[in-house]
Amino acid sequence: MAGLTHRQSEILNIARSFGRVMVDDLTRRFEVSAQTIRKDLNDLCDRRSLTRIHGGAIIASGVENLAYEARRFVAAEEKKAIGIAAAAQIPNGCSLFINIGTTTEEVASALTSHEDLLVITNNLNVAMQLYRHPRIEVIVAGGTVRRADGAVIGSAAISLIGQFKVDYAIIGASAIDEEGALLDFDYREVQAAQAIVANARSVMLVADSTKLRRSAPVRIAHLSQIQTFVTDVTLPEGLQSICDARGIHVITALPKRPGESDDAVAELPMLRQN
Repeated sequence: MAGLTHRQSEILNIARSFGRVMVDDLTRRFEVSAQTIRKDLNDLCDRRSLTRIHGGAIIASGVENLAYEARRFVAAEEKKAIGIAAAAQIPNGCSLFINIGTTTEEVASALTSHEDLLVITNNLNVAMQLYRHPRIEVIVAGGTVRRADGAVIGSAAISLIGQFKVDYAIIGASAIDEEGALLDFDYREVQAAQAIVANARSVMLVADSTKLRRSAPVRIAHLSQIQTFVTDVTLPEGLQSICDARGIHVITALPKRPGESDDAVAELPMLRQN
């Protein structure tokens, strides 16, 4: 990118590879002061190449999503806390959809101690997490497997989803705008997500706070179409107003502190019943 120093170009390449960069890591890598790195990050944020987070920055995106493996590094602890809190809302003996996403995979990971679940998914990573557990039955949607992330997309996947009416749907989104639109990047993935929303009695959105600072071009649904929203931050006033007006159950899940067990995290989320 024109106008960048060599170090700023390297920082941007690292962010594209791993999803985020941290000030402490960059100061050691480039052997410069933290103040110098912060200036580099601020310059890159001014160019809208990065978005600042506490202690560093994440890649900014508007029309193209991060590589799937890189997304696992973004807000990793927050996603884990969201997964635990979301799983705590799912009772034994129910049926559910789980769609593609690194946060929905954290929900699946936290469901492994549940019993008598029927899980229908278009996410091969979720299927691999759950199929070994004898008290969880897994059905995988058929169709084209997207090499980038293991998502099963296309008309065959949508057709299978439409054959079920489940108790819960666990969905993610790449971005949430200030008007409450849930957004993503791939219209084929969105079609599967829309079928999931349409065929669930209760829809749970799981999304960390970085999704509130992003943009994406394809509309999945609107916040008003969900019943539960699990996140890691107090919602902006506009989104909270939508939740209040629609009676959406908002759960704020806090990341695990050092020395705490996962069970302790499950007890941390603050429940707000609207």
